[in-house]
Amino acid sequence: MTKVLLNDLTVRDGNQSLLATRMEKEDILKLVDALDKVGFNALEVWGGATFDSALRFLNESPWEILREIRKAAKKTKLSMLLRGQNLVGYRHYDNDTLERFIRLAIENGIDIIRVFDALNDMNNIENSVKFIKKHGGHCQCAISYTVSPVHTEEYFVNLVKKMAEMGADSICIKDMAGILVPDAAYSLVKALKSVTDLPINVHSHTTAGLTHLVMLRAMEAGADIVDTVISPFSGGTSHIAAETIFETAKNIGREVEYDAEALDEAYELADKIAQKYIDSGQYKARALVINPKILKYEVPGGMLSNLMSQLQDQKMFHRFTEVLKEIPEVRKDMGYPPLVTPLSQMVGTQAVMNVISGQRYKMIPNEIKTYLRGGYGKSPAPIDDEIVKMILGDEKVEAPREISSLSPVFDEAKKEMEEKLGRPAKDEEVLSYIMNPQQAVLKPKTAETQTGTVSTAQETKDENKAVEFEMIIERQVR
Repeated sequence: MTKVLLNDLTVRDGNQSLLATRMEKEDILKLVDALDKVGFNALEVWGGATFDSALRFLNESPWEILREIRKAAKKTKLSMLLRGQNLVGYRHYDNDTLERFIRLAIENGIDIIRVFDALNDMNNIENSVKFIKKHGGHCQCAISYTVSPVHTEEYFVNLVKKMAEMGADSICIKDMAGILVPDAAYSLVKALKSVTDLPINVHSHTTAGLTHLVMLRAMEAGADIVDTVISPFSGGTSHIAAETIFETAKNIGREVEYDAEALDEAYELADKIAQKYIDSGQYKARALVINPKILKYEVPGGMLSNLMSQLQDQKMFHRFTEVLKEIPEVRKDMGYPPLVTPLSQMVGTQAVMNVISGQRYKMIPNEIKTYLRGGYGKSPAPIDDEIVKMILGDEKVEAPREISSLSPVFDEAKKEMEEKLGRPAKDEEVLSYIMNPQQAVLKPKTAETQTGTVSTAQETKDENKAVEFEMIIERQVR
């Protein structure tokens, strides 16, 4: 058997899944420094919810965090998660904004960009692939794995063929909810290996308690790369421990290379940092509880931890199971979209609204309306006309706008931002403003103003709103 490589996701997806992306910059940098010495294929450190969370909750510039991570990681490639045409936001952005973001992400330290679309709509990732390749990045195209009447193995094989034709450098099976089962993992990896020579990276959360067997079968089928986290941040809604995969790979004859002493040192550090967040109450024991019912509900790890936090904050955690049961019903109504950002938050929010109002679709987030209008792309399965009418009423549903028709907003945003700041703005700052206008300029950090960082936390709480997910911005419920 050939060598198997491991990625470490501790400071991005592990952080997002167990700490709702609240890990402080100081701890992120310490962990990156330690993990860099282990010998991982790549460290996933940016993208996903980290961009929004840095501005909204940590009072940090996501760009400055990335630059400091790049300095700390002297040996290992850095990777990020990109939501295709949505970038790290929750709507489609124009191609000028998309290219600027990708170029600057690479210039600031990213080597590998994992790009996906929540609907597996290839129209939503083709421009990202083009720009990643243009600016010298490694483009890893990810299929958003899910289970439904339309999401068959053949469906995923055809997606990967299209990704290879677009120019992907590698492929990721992105099982964001942890619903991939062992035999399906073996079969899917084999099927993909039969149609492409591109490296296959398997990503699966441990929510349902199956990931050890899933990764075992995936490696037996020839998976080239496996996603892991350091053990103190493993399990539950997070990922399988790197230590476990190192041993499993060796036991099945897959060659693995790593520095055992550096791994031990990384563990000792991570254990202390994990205890810090346990003591503060941010690392919630509930997020570590195995939940096989996720195979039915299909809720991703990050979504689940945020959902639990929100319900607890609203003193409605006793309705958690009701919300879980409602999520697959809403997903079916919406044409079986994979539950990954931003669709996971949208479907989850709608499920919460349905439960707390006592009436389905009495309260409807604007994003759901936009989705039904085609604003996020094509739904995997047709949506029932009665559902559309219930939500949109007599509104005429028009064909979604072509991405190429979206007008560039950078110059206008830069002018507006500079008027608010009273000084010139760097390109990175303007991109932060485009995606997070409220957080990017409310209250710049005095110590960082000279370096061009515009990073502020959301200091005022949303008032008089129904329960909503923390990672959804510009929410307006009607």
